[in-house]
Amino acid sequence: MNRRSTSPTPEPILQLQRQLEDFRSSQPGRVKLPDSLWQAAVDLARQYGIWPVAHPLRLDYMRLKKRLGKVPPRHRRKVALPSFIEVVAAQPAVLEACVIEFESPRGAKMRIHWKATTPPDWTNLLQAWREIER
Repeated sequence: MNRRSTSPTPEPILQLQRQLEDFRSSQPGRVKLPDSLWQAAVDLARQYGIWPVAHPLRLDYMRLKKRLGKVPPRHRRKVALPSFIEVVAAQPAVLEACVIEFESPRGAKMRIHWKATTPPDWTNLLQAWREIER
């Protein structure tokens, strides 16, 4: 079973949780939440994320998301792919066997197990594989 990590709920969310419990306990049956409580939840969702706010407050995730509007994506760093990799042997050695592995940005993989005393032409192998990937 896949469960979300259980981290302590931040104090501002706990405070709003108490306000919501007070409101819910003072109302007969199910009553629409006031805009002030929704706005407080929206403000917290901007800071902590939609799920960490909606879950403990027992709010409808999609309704909170809709009220939140367009949220800028969290700061994701784009990983720069290397354009060149140099492999340098620590000391000249006689090759008995080697394994060459390539992986494309799309996830395709190529593995070559080479059993020879002379290394293969790496650049031509990589260039030919890249041409096939396009």
